Amino acid sequence: MSGYSFAILTCDLGTAARRGRITTPHGTVETPAFMPVGTAATVKAMTPEEVERLGFEMILGNTYHLALRPGEEVIGGLGGLHRFMGWSRSILTDSGGFQVLSLADRRQITDDGVVFRSHLDGARLVMTPERSMAIQRALGSDIAMAFDDCPALPSERDRLAAAVERTTSWARRCRDHVAADGPALFGIVQGGDDRALRERSARAIAAIGFDGHAIGGVSVGESAARSREVVRFTAPLLPEGQARYLMGMGTPGDLVAMIGLGIDLFDCVLPTRNARNGSLFTSTGRLQIKRAEFKDDAKPVDEACTCEVCRRYSRAYLRHLFLAGEILGLRLNTLHNLHHYGTLLARARLAIEEGRYAAFRDQHLDPAEAPADEVAGPRSE
Repeated sequence: MSGYSFAILTCDLGTAARRGRITTPHGTVETPAFMPVGTAATVKAMTPEEVERLGFEMILGNTYHLALRPGEEVIGGLGGLHRFMGWSRSILTDSGGFQVLSLADRRQITDDGVVFRSHLDGARLVMTPERSMAIQRALGSDIAMAFDDCPALPSERDRLAAAVERTTSWARRCRDHVAADGPALFGIVQGGDDRALRERSARAIAAIGFDGHAIGGVSVGESAARSREVVRFTAPLLPEGQARYLMGMGTPGDLVAMIGLGIDLFDCVLPTRNARNGSLFTSTGRLQIKRAEFKDDAKPVDEACTCEVCRRYSRAYLRHLFLAGEILGLRLNTLHNLHHYGTLLARARLAIEEGRYAAFRDQHLDPAEAPADEVAGPRSE
């Protein structure tokens, strides 16, 4: 793709953490980076201006959902996804492969592609590697993801092996179909929690020749500890000089741990979805704002936080808004959680630059911070 590049600026000596920079036609993305999820052309409860002010330089959109509503023809005809949603920075689009898992009861999968029955109205949607590439081109993505077969965990080894073969075949078709002036294209490694299959997938995907690579098929039903173990043995298999993207994971502790393994790019619905459920991330752990103990609590959500919510509003007020079902409460909760993620990643980048990432990781890592059922779940908002 014209205008795309990835450069490693420095590496931490005590870990595999890398400080890098992705360049796209819509600007630079300082890595390690977190992408807020904007499945339906919106980061829920936030304006694009607010997301950018929080320091985020790339967001994620979803091919399947946008193809259904409002349709790629509508978005393309209005100038592409950037103009359609008023976001001027970079956009990465998921290929629709995750819906092979999340909509398993509404799809039929073959070696050619997947036939979905829309979760909106039951309409038939055929998604093939070629169709996924065409949709992402119409959306004007900066980075497109190859269409993949994402199985749940646990799954039988035969299912995992079939997904590896299908993902490899589809990846080649995506590579053949993407235009020279189209988006950058990332391949996806599958293989579940099977080391041999992960190695087979990583070798096959790397040989095709992508602009970057992603670890898929994690946080899809397995425990948080197992997810991290899968990433631990998969990350070193990815090409060292290209961007490494961990799809759909995870908590702040996940991010800190996975950066130390050499991951450059993340997305997850947790900061925004948890915010809408009244679960707020703080420097001392998660806080459930609806709890009765906060009814008359004048303190901010996090006394160590510098976001505008913590500077201005009390726990008591946020609890009132949440229990009253006020939209403002969901917005303020989301702003705080995204600020927490953005600040954490900025501090991680600085720690890598200063060669002290191991100490930073050990200070922030809490393997028990989130139950497995919150880590493993749908990626789409």
